[in-house]
Amino acid sequence: MHKVIPVILCGGKGTRLWPLSRESLPKQFLALYDENDKSLLQQTQERISGLDNIDNPIIICNKEHRFLVAEQMRNIGVKPKAIILEPEG
Repeated sequence: MHKVIPVILCGGKGTRLWPLSRESLPKQFLALYDENDKSLLQQTQERISGLDNIDNPIIICNKEHRFLVAEQMRNIGVKPKAIILEPEG
C-alpha cells in the first residue's frame, strides 16, 4: 500500500500577531494554545501523524526559517522527507 506524503505550507511574514509574531519568528513557530509548549507547526504534524498510511512530511517554508523548521521537527521526533525553500512569499 502506498503512503500519503503530507505537504505542510509553513510560510508567513509574522505581521498579523505582532508583537508576539515577527519576521524572525512568525506565528506558525509559536506555541499559542498548547499546554505542552508545541508550536502551531508541531501541532499540525502531530494531528496528521495519527492518520493511516502517513509518511514523513515535506515542509515548504521561507529560507530564513529552514533551521527553525528542522529544529522544531527534530524536537517532536520527525525527520521531514524534505524542507523546500520558497523563493518568494
